[in-house]
Amino acid sequence: MTEGKPQGPLTTLHQALRAGTLTRREFTLRALALGVGMPIISFILRAESASATVGRHIGWGVAAQGATGAPAVGMDGRTRGEGGELRLIQWQAPSMLSPHVSTGEKDYLAGQLIIEPLMHFLPDGTLIPHLITEVPTVENGLLAEDLKSVTYKLLDGVTWADGEPLTADDVLFTYEWVIDPANASTSAGVYEEIQSIEVVDPLTVQVFFAEPNANWFQPHAGSEFGYVYPKHVLDVEDGKAAHDAFLLNPVGTGPYKIESFSPNDQAIYVINENYREPNKPFFERVNLKGGGDAASAARSVLQTGDFDFAWNLQVEPQILDELEQGGKGVVDVARGNSVERLMIQFADPNTEVDGERAKLGTVNPTMGDKAVRQALNLAVQRDVISQQLYAGEEFEPPTANILTGMPSMESPNTSWEFNVEEAKRILEEAGWTMQGDVRAKDGVELNVTFVTSINSVRQKEQAIIKQALDQIGFRTELRQVDAAVYFDSSPGNDQNINHFYNDIEMYTDNPTTPIPTEYMLGWYAGPDNENVAQASNQWSGNNYGRYQNAEYDELLEQVRLETDIARAAEMFIQMNDILIEDVAVVPIVNRSASTYGISTTLVQENVASSPFEYNYWNIANWNRKA
Repeated sequence: MTEGKPQGPLTTLHQALRAGTLTRREFTLRALALGVGMPIISFILRAESASATVGRHIGWGVAAQGATGAPAVGMDGRTRGEGGELRLIQWQAPSMLSPHVSTGEKDYLAGQLIIEPLMHFLPDGTLIPHLITEVPTVENGLLAEDLKSVTYKLLDGVTWADGEPLTADDVLFTYEWVIDPANASTSAGVYEEIQSIEVVDPLTVQVFFAEPNANWFQPHAGSEFGYVYPKHVLDVEDGKAAHDAFLLNPVGTGPYKIESFSPNDQAIYVINENYREPNKPFFERVNLKGGGDAASAARSVLQTGDFDFAWNLQVEPQILDELEQGGKGVVDVARGNSVERLMIQFADPNTEVDGERAKLGTVNPTMGDKAVRQALNLAVQRDVISQQLYAGEEFEPPTANILTGMPSMESPNTSWEFNVEEAKRILEEAGWTMQGDVRAKDGVELNVTFVTSINSVRQKEQAIIKQALDQIGFRTELRQVDAAVYFDSSPGNDQNINHFYNDIEMYTDNPTTPIPTEYMLGWYAGPDNENVAQASNQWSGNNYGRYQNAEYDELLEQVRLETDIARAAEMFIQMNDILIEDVAVVPIVNRSASTYGISTTLVQENVASSPFEYNYWNIANWNRKA
């Protein structure tokens, strides 16, 4: 917590628990009354149990349950491949399969069937072992009390799809590959928290941090950062050529391998015969078909039954209700921590400097003015968008926060308002006066470009927002980019979200770990602005909007070192509040963890939809009802 800031109610409760003036039951009841969710309460209680043993509080890290496994309902007695073909429809088709250079969920998803992390998260945020024997804790001796090192013991007998053994050298190689600037890895910002990695023996690796790290698990857990790469495949003389091939046909330890892959179209997977669990996977083949739109994907599962699973059904609720009457599938919507948002470009996207548009150090002549951003914020009818285009207040409510869906980190200090007249007043006072049908200031007209992916819901969102902006005096050009291009991270693709050559862009993102440090990197500039997406790092930085705020950066650097869960939660609230007060981003709707269509023939529990994992994380356990 920043010095001089008042303590929040959760910190006060936590200190009372630690001092013994509150029982565990009393702490739980009072925390629930504050709106704190059970997963976070459980994290604190487990941490304090470990504290009693080791004599100090050691943060979230002890929330792991080493014996817990992934959901596998109905897998007993099943044999490998007996299920025939599993058909997935993913309207944003994958363009490549190497997760450490991905920026879009569509590519992470496609790689999940092949490449695996050391650990996964259950839907409540609990860590479970995957390629390791147990999740490290202080109690089992694998996590240092000072949170400066962690030891992983790999499962014995795990092999890559080509038969080579998985070893600690692969874990070390992955770290070295990710932090090598030549590889332009999108995971680099997370892996840079590691000071070094030491191979203890072929199945044991030790990770060291320069400072205590409550988020010690992040580089090796979950659907975004934890993937292990094969040293024997990529550590060759021509590493670039090897990775170019890996993009289309990676070698992994997962349940499947690629039979054929057509980028932006279709991936066909077959069983990895070297997969470590002899009765898995249940399905012999997986057909992942891309293209089309979300509504047609929903129809193909819910109404026609041509596919078994449809990802990310960003479709109007009334249409989903109608399609569900087809009886072939059902829609699942679970509350999550995703946020549909308007991102702001702070650099000038139209002026080229040193051969680079949106060059860091330039100033956007419109969105660079806080008054313009405030007016934009007031022009977004969040309630209308939530009710008409999403699942409404119960499942996908309007939000004023970019960090939401995680109760202990939900800021109570913000609010949203739709107020066209107030937006006009702010602009007028700031010198943006009407000149004809558009406002202008110092010879600059209030012209903005507003881009998003091609999707019927998003085009309706654009139209709702533009209508209000027109009333205020903006001249708004709406742009749409095919999702396969918009979310493709290729350095040469200047239409993607990384380059961000527009004033406003809209998409959804979410924290992928219970400690959302990596998520908040989206506005962190970092030392020498190294985290800003720019030509020098092949647009692999996490900060696409070229936002710079020294106070925000300082808080993010502090929270990386904070080992007290309650203090960290309040620091995240402060970071959220900086972004909202500065209108560095405009949150719109708190979207579900996942809205998907699933065949009535599949065992739905095994999908285990989670805000911390992408949909296919548990696909080795997917099966049909007996």
